Amino acid sequence: MSKSALSVKQLNFYIKNLIEGDPRLQSVYVVGELSNLKSHYASGHFYFTLKDNDAAIGCVMFRSFASRIKFEPQDGMQVLIRGRVSVYERDGKYQIYAEDMRDAGFGDIALKFEQTKEKLQKEGLFDPHSKRKLPEFPKKIAVMTSSTGAAIRDIFNILSRRWPLAEVVMCPVSVQGELAVPEMLSSLDKLYTVEGVDLLIIGRGGGSAEDLWAFNDERLAYKIFESPFPVISAVGHETDFTICDFVADLRAPTPSAAAELAVPDREEMLLALKKQEANLLSLLKAKYETSKLRFEKLSRSRALTNPLATVISDRAEGIDRLSDKMVAALNEKINSLRLVLGKNAASLDALSPLKTLSRGYAVASKDGKTVQSVKELKPKDIFNIRFADGEATAQITEIKVN
Repeated sequence: MSKSALSVKQLNFYIKNLIEGDPRLQSVYVVGELSNLKSHYASGHFYFTLKDNDAAIGCVMFRSFASRIKFEPQDGMQVLIRGRVSVYERDGKYQIYAEDMRDAGFGDIALKFEQTKEKLQKEGLFDPHSKRKLPEFPKKIAVMTSSTGAAIRDIFNILSRRWPLAEVVMCPVSVQGELAVPEMLSSLDKLYTVEGVDLLIIGRGGGSAEDLWAFNDERLAYKIFESPFPVISAVGHETDFTICDFVADLRAPTPSAAAELAVPDREEMLLALKKQEANLLSLLKAKYETSKLRFEKLSRSRALTNPLATVISDRAEGIDRLSDKMVAALNEKINSLRLVLGKNAASLDALSPLKTLSRGYAVASKDGKTVQSVKELKPKDIFNIRFADGEATAQITEIKVN
């Protein structure tokens, strides 16, 4: 056996890698007729064949994708499949792993719609973060639709009834046929230069997929994305979806609904204002009653009924308190001085000469001066001697010096 020979598994794995390595096969759209449709109720997966007059290919759709189908697929139905091509290695069978299934009753239109939608989505035109909020109280609203259809009448009637303060700028255009897209592009270019526009409503009434096709145009999608103000898309009926719906800031199910979403309801606003007015009046009344009770209480107080007595009483009380404080302070000062005087008297008494004389001492004086030394005297001098109980006069007979 040749060393370069591959096992069946290796060959299938190699082919699988080749197919999955081709980016063109990782997101393909295929239109065909459903055949051999089998739904596994336990797993929820769909297994079926997609065929046309010349060929067929096996397909599988897992439950997570199959649960999103909005119609009941049946054998013989023309459908549009989006998915990726790969190989089931065990059987060596290549097949489509479907991720989306749409009714393709109008064939190429559905395919082109899905391709345009996928392209613009990848470019970020549908990004939720780029969506703008509608103005709460728009002053100037532009309306782009047919001037002869029912949509314009519905929009005008609702806008004038709900919010007559808004100015409406009419932008009449064709909404189907070859002239529709060029007219809408031209009208948008002019509208973007108009000052004061707060909001744009673009759309039309219901119709077939072919009638609504102008609103799937790629050029219109880019132009709407460039709008300097928010855009409401209102194309067809509630079940109709167009590229314009995805790129606009807000999708309305019908033109009438777009008008209702664009402006507030005047009657509701008036009711809200009246409710606020009633609340304010209630608050003011409560404040008035509180203030009135407070005033009546104050008016009965002594301070207002006899203000002079109140002032005199308050002053008298103040004078009494001040007098008590002064008397207390004077008594405290007298007591303090009395203590100091007592101490000083005791000190003076201790130092008094009389106190010394009372202990048996005497004081000699000559010619009115105290004799402090024996050297101040000489024999036969006459001097005075002061005792505690009197005085005596003496004469020096003899002097002895120590």
